[in-house]
Amino acid sequence: MVAKTDVLVIGGGAVGLCTAYYLAQADRSVTLVEKGKIGSGCSDKNAGLIVPSHIIPLAAPGVIKKGLRWLFNPNSPFYIKPRFSLELASWVWQFMRASREQRMRESIPVLHHLLQASYPLFMDFTGSQESGAVKMIEDGLLMIYRTAKALEADVRDAERARQLGLEVSILDQQGLTQTETGLAVSAVGGIFYHQDAHLDPQDFIASLTSKVSENAVQVKAETEVTGFDLHQGKIRTVKTTGGDFSANQVVLAGGSWSPEIVAALGVKLPIQAGKGYSVTVSRPNVKPRLPAILAEAKIAVTPFADSLRFSGTLEIAGLDLSVSTRRVQGMLNAVQSYYPEMDMQEALHAPVWSGLRPCTPDGLPIIGRAEDIDNLLIAAGHAMLGISLAPVTGKIVAEMIEGKAPSVDVTALSPTRFN
Repeated sequence: MVAKTDVLVIGGGAVGLCTAYYLAQADRSVTLVEKGKIGSGCSDKNAGLIVPSHIIPLAAPGVIKKGLRWLFNPNSPFYIKPRFSLELASWVWQFMRASREQRMRESIPVLHHLLQASYPLFMDFTGSQESGAVKMIEDGLLMIYRTAKALEADVRDAERARQLGLEVSILDQQGLTQTETGLAVSAVGGIFYHQDAHLDPQDFIASLTSKVSENAVQVKAETEVTGFDLHQGKIRTVKTTGGDFSANQVVLAGGSWSPEIVAALGVKLPIQAGKGYSVTVSRPNVKPRLPAILAEAKIAVTPFADSLRFSGTLEIAGLDLSVSTRRVQGMLNAVQSYYPEMDMQEALHAPVWSGLRPCTPDGLPIIGRAEDIDNLLIAAGHAMLGISLAPVTGKIVAEMIEGKAPSVDVTALSPTRFN
């Protein structure tokens, strides 16, 4: 028996859930399938940062300056694990090409417009800090620097953000201390992005799941896509472990698993899984007042109501969720070098979560219709901006399926740009 639905969304992370929500708001019949638990891919235990400030793509000249030895160093914040893979070799080559100054300059306004369009849409899913809804804390984001060289390098990026209209403060050591009043910081200075925010991603996923269910979306967890029936350039049937589905439109929001899901269709997506870790300490005795990114170590520190989360590393190692104890240990050691008063003993013994961010070689997500398959629309490749860009991605996809012009120009995000 084949179940019928107007739109089938593949993927139950933040992007897939937001897509299902906006499609349901447009009175579409929607079914969402997820191979694991809802939000389990990389959406529920990440840093929870909402970052209009993150206008610089992953592919940027700064990475190239560090050289290939940095990329292939297992102790570095951004590590590419060597393995025999033509897809990985192609991705690295495209990544190096995209890391030129001109390409970065072209990508900045694309990310900026997406992030600016996404931020107000969070009001569709969150409530005030006094309400019972998931809370978005609009306290800003602090970038913290232990070396003057790293601070000076990122001041250029801060000036780019300021030119685009973001409110930015460059802080010396005294200004950093005055801004972060919750805990002493060992650093030479910082950059404060006033318009950034944060939320508990697990609460966000739970809220999204409730909202899509309230809007009559059929949510089917533990349901893995196993194949497709393609006929005359259209997907006629999607086969899953929970039965077959017939849909007028199919949305692929499978995160890092997206290339694997559609490989049998002949659709090639240059997405590599970027593994990251998080460690959450329950009821810490001390915690910073503000969420922060420890710049040189590339570690996010997020204070929640009753917990504190450390998130970091980007490890291009395939669809591998295994935990590198050495990398986690290095991450936690780095945290203490920035916050010398922080007792890391509980963190050292806390469970470690690993998740895979879907990374494209140019640092921009893929949003658009697949070439040669009329009813397949792709929404993947958001890297570390999955939470930040989920609302606008969902809205854009719904608009495209409705036959409307997207509210944000997605020309630069087309799946065909890598051909």
